[in-house]
Amino acid sequence: MSDLSDRTRRSVAGNVEQWTKVNTEYGDASAARSWANDVINWGQFGVTEESIGSPLGDVTGLDVLEVGCGTAYFSAWLTREGARPVGLDPTPAQLATARRLQAETGIEFPLVEGAAEVLPFPDTSFDMVLSEYGASLWADPYQWIPEVARVLRSDGRLIFLVPSTLVYLCAPDVGDITTTLQRTQFGMHHISWPGDPGTEYQISHGDWIRLLRANGFEVEDLIELRVPEDADTHQYYGFISAEWGRQWPPEEIWVARLRD
Repeated sequence: MSDLSDRTRRSVAGNVEQWTKVNTEYGDASAARSWANDVINWGQFGVTEESIGSPLGDVTGLDVLEVGCGTAYFSAWLTREGARPVGLDPTPAQLATARRLQAETGIEFPLVEGAAEVLPFPDTSFDMVLSEYGASLWADPYQWIPEVARVLRSDGRLIFLVPSTLVYLCAPDVGDITTTLQRTQFGMHHISWPGDPGTEYQISHGDWIRLLRANGFEVEDLIELRVPEDADTHQYYGFISAEWGRQWPPEEIWVARLRD
């Protein structure tokens, strides 16, 4: 990570510290459950790929990069679907959990330690890049989006999930999400929550559109997730209740395509 700026290096180090702790507390059990699930689903509440129109589409034979893969359960799902994924993450503990589950399940694909802000891959290496609560939230979009554009092939797709803008605006510094605005929208970029060493990056819809277009992407879809009726509040991200998520979208999936 020698090419990172001092600020970015501190951000990555803080996120590695945070996710090493999360992996210790939740990693093994949570990852094992996700790897055992043979249905692709998105986000905190397990919204199934099929129920939202299958934004991934047919991934058979595609070279796919998962940026910020964590324990790499999404790449495991993609492998089952016939893709050729590569998982990248800066946290050694998360990758160690992923490698252990690879050994246990026999589902194998490359795992690379690295930061999304400086991707260690040649130009035009992948047909698709995806991130589900990985680089999409814990890497600076003004750094990782240009890197994704560099490693994607022409007409390749970028699919990523992030917390909705409403979640950011309605979340207090401490405690559960509210039904009232807690912070301003203008100036959104990064936030560090009290007690967490990591940094989250969230920008507005308008900023996402401008950033994606500036890097050659055409936005094809924005899917605002709704919590399924049979879902319970997530065991880790419990600050968002299922009831809240049936009234407002807790998460959104962006689908973009790289044009010439």
